[in-house]
Amino acid sequence: MYTKLLHMNDDWTETAISHQVSDPTSKYFGGIIDPISGIPKANHLGTPAVMAAWTAALVNPDSRYYHDTKLLHALNKAALFMLNRQHADGTISLGSTNFNSPPDTAFVVGGVTQIYQLLQKNEWPAALTTVVQIKLFLERTLPALLSGGCHTPNHRWVITAALAQLYEIFPMPELIARAEEWLAEGMDITEDGEWTERSNGIYNTVSDISLYHTARVLNRPELFEHVRRNLRMMVYLIHPDGEVVTEYSGRQDLGQVLHMSNYFLIYRLMAVKDHDPLFAAMSDYAASFMTRYKEGVNNHPMTGLLLFPSAFDGLDRALLPDRYKKALNMGHPLREHLDMMKALGYPKHIEHSSMHLAFGAPVIRMRELEDSVTLMARTPVFFSLRHGKARLLGVKLATSFTPGVVTFDELTEGADSYKLSLILEKGYYGPIPESLLPNHPNRQQLSPWYLLPQQHRPVTHLQQQALTVDVTQEAAEWKIHVRSDQREDVMMQLTFILGAEGCIQGTDIENIGESRYVLKSGSLTYHTEGSAFEISSGSYEHWLPDIRNDYHPAGCQYVHINLLTPVDRIFTIRLL
Repeated sequence: MYTKLLHMNDDWTETAISHQVSDPTSKYFGGIIDPISGIPKANHLGTPAVMAAWTAALVNPDSRYYHDTKLLHALNKAALFMLNRQHADGTISLGSTNFNSPPDTAFVVGGVTQIYQLLQKNEWPAALTTVVQIKLFLERTLPALLSGGCHTPNHRWVITAALAQLYEIFPMPELIARAEEWLAEGMDITEDGEWTERSNGIYNTVSDISLYHTARVLNRPELFEHVRRNLRMMVYLIHPDGEVVTEYSGRQDLGQVLHMSNYFLIYRLMAVKDHDPLFAAMSDYAASFMTRYKEGVNNHPMTGLLLFPSAFDGLDRALLPDRYKKALNMGHPLREHLDMMKALGYPKHIEHSSMHLAFGAPVIRMRELEDSVTLMARTPVFFSLRHGKARLLGVKLATSFTPGVVTFDELTEGADSYKLSLILEKGYYGPIPESLLPNHPNRQQLSPWYLLPQQHRPVTHLQQQALTVDVTQEAAEWKIHVRSDQREDVMMQLTFILGAEGCIQGTDIENIGESRYVLKSGSLTYHTEGSAFEISSGSYEHWLPDIRNDYHPAGCQYVHINLLTPVDRIFTIRLL
C-alpha cells in the first residue's frame, strides 16, 4: 500500500504543478486552479491539499521529487498564495460559501500544521523560507480560532483539533482553554457510533480524524472511544461493492455514490494505537478504493503516513463480515430527547445549519454476500437494496394528506418482519385571542399576517392519517406491505428509485419523461450487468404524476405506483 500511495502522490504532484497560476501579476499567483470553478481556492480541498502532496514528496527519500528545488519553488509560491488569500482577521474563505470562516480555516490548519511539522523534521536548509511563510500563515490564524464560531456539529471538533495542533507549534495556554470550551458541550454520538450528521460518506471521518488529534495532543484518551465506536459501526455500513451507505445522510452526501477511501488514515492510526486486526483490515479495504487523491489537507494519507510512522504492516488482519444483520440505535432515546427539546422550548430551526432531528433514528443493515439491504426511519426513503450490480437506491411513500414524503417515526423489529409507522396530523387554526394580538394603532386598517403571533392560534378540526409499512424477507424476495387507516380518497404514491445505469422493462409501464415511469399494473424488471430483480405489482388509482412537495433529483430512475386510500397492498421485490 505504501508503494501505491507513493506513486499516486508523485503522479498528483506532477499533475498539480501544471495547474499552478504562474502569472506574478495575478491575485491568484501560486494557487492551484480549481477544476470545477477555475478559481484557485485556499480551502482544505484546494491549494493546501496540493501543498500537502508536494511536501510529502519533497521530504520522502523514496519519492522521485525528494529535495527537488523546482518543486520547492512551487511550494513556496503556494505558501505565498495562502498568505495573500488570508483575510486580515486570519481566516480564509471556503470559496463556494462560508466567507471569513473560522471552521474552514480550522480545516486548513488541521493539515497545514502537519505540513509545517514535516518540513521542520526534515531539516532541509533550502526550505527555510517556505517554513517561515507557513508558520506565519498559522500564526495569523490564532485570533480567529481563539474567538471564532461554527455552523455544524462537526465544525466544533475540527476547530478543537486545530486548536490542539496549533498548541504543538505555539504552546499558548489559551489554545487549550478554547478547545476545552468546545469539548465541554459533550459528544454528539450514539452508543452504536452514529454522529449527529449521519454522514457516512463525508463527515464521519471529519469528526473521527479531528478527535484523534484532539485526544492525542490534549491527552484525552476517553475521546478515542468515540472514534472507535464510529469505526466499528462503519464495518456494517458498506455495500458489497464498497459503496458507503448514504441513503439516510443528513448532509450533502445523501444518496451519493461514495467509497471508503477517506477512512484509510483514521482506520490505520487507530489500528496501530489499539493493535486492532479489524481496524487494520478496514484500513486495507479503504486503501483498495484509492485511485486518486481527493482528500482534504487535514486527512491527507501520505502526510499522515510520514508524520506518524508505525508498525502497521506487522498487525494481524481480521476477516471482514459479508453475512450479518445489524440493528443500530434501537435503544437510543430519540423520542425522549425530542420531547425534552419541546418542553424546554428549543427552536426547531437554527440559522445557517440544521437541528438534525433524525440523529439516533433506528437503522437496520443486512448483508448476505452480494445482497445488501438497509431499513431506516426518519428519512425520505425507508428501504434500499443492492442485488449484485442492480441497485434499488430507495423506496419512498408520499401522501397528499400533509402533503409530501412520509418520514416514518418508528422502526421496530419483529420475529420475521420489520415495521415502520407514523401518525400524521394536520389541523386548522382559529383566531388569536385579542389579548395576545400586537398592540399597534393601525391594526384595524393594516395588520400584516407576518406580524401576528401565529403560535397562539388554537387548533381546530385536527385530522390524522395513520400509515404503516411492514417489510418481510422470504427466500429470494422482499415484501413491502403498505397500509393506511380508513380515511378515503387521500392520493398517495409509492416510488422505487433505481440506478440510472440499469434497464427497466414492463408490460404496463408508462414513461412520463425525465427518467420517470408509472407502473400501472403487473410487474417490471430492472437489470444491469448480470443482476436483476422484479417489482410487482403496479397500480394506477389516480392520475397525478407526483405528489406536491415530493422531489425527484436527476441522476436516478423513478418508478411510481399511484394509490388511493384506504390502502392495504403488498408489493414484492423478487431477486432474479
